[in-house]
Amino acid sequence: MIRIPQGLHGAHLRDRLLDHLGRAGLRDALREGRLVSYSRAVVVQRELVTDPHTRAAAALLSAGPPALLTGRTSAWLHGCTAASTDDVHLLLGYDHQYRPRQGEVRHHANYDASAVVVIDGLRCHAIVPTLGDMLCRDDRAMAFTCTNEVLAALDPKDRAGFIADVDVHIARRPDSRGRRRGGFLLDLATGEPESPAESRTLLLLVDEGFPVPRMQYPVCDLDGRVLWRLDFAWPDRRLALEYDGYAAHVDRVEADRARDEDLRRRGWRVVHADASDLRRPARLIECLSAYFAVSERTTRGV
Repeated sequence: MIRIPQGLHGAHLRDRLLDHLGRAGLRDALREGRLVSYSRAVVVQRELVTDPHTRAAAALLSAGPPALLTGRTSAWLHGCTAASTDDVHLLLGYDHQYRPRQGEVRHHANYDASAVVVIDGLRCHAIVPTLGDMLCRDDRAMAFTCTNEVLAALDPKDRAGFIADVDVHIARRPDSRGRRRGGFLLDLATGEPESPAESRTLLLLVDEGFPVPRMQYPVCDLDGRVLWRLDFAWPDRRLALEYDGYAAHVDRVEADRARDEDLRRRGWRVVHADASDLRRPARLIECLSAYFAVSERTTRGV
């Protein structure tokens, strides 16, 4: 059996593979199902056909240079776990003609070579323009969550400079659509949410008009020692909101109850939320609304 080379994450330009396998070898590999046709120019190894790296590589090879990966695909390569890999997002110059296949999303824009990086052998947009564009045009919650993930990975002293760079990119985007939304989401991003779910909860709270809460708020004893850190807090209300992720709380039910009781003794009121509240937020909104006057809530979302 002829050995198939590794290629680019299992994706191959058909012509190059033809040189390696020969016409008969390539035909046999396709007939046996070891290779699958992705496009007229590209084939992929069958066992990798659903792998995000392979799909991204195949899309890049099909589009040809100087195409690069952008948007949520680029964000995923930069390490954003909240970025969807359902489709491959490609950035092409305005003069680059390419008809995307199913599972590919085409974007057109002029870009500078300095905004191109290579991750895992794949050309993609640098993280600043990636997030700037997502904040303006992509799913709000996903873009906001990805931004918080990137900020959380930075040294806190570097976050302000990074936010300023993204802000400049948003302001300079040739397409003015989404700038206001992008600026709103960027202003809200801090890197403090400790999970994608916490980022989505924060966005939900602000969209519903609640005052922006403090995040990871420390509750200290009389000697200044930190006893607890609250996911979301409104200190002037002595009101805390805790997001209960399954993995973090399934083995800590009794410990969480003891913490809640200690907080109540210290004058705090504690509200809990979980994944079901992100899907159907009415219960959470009604519960929190009891602690805020109507005049304190404004429509904030953009």
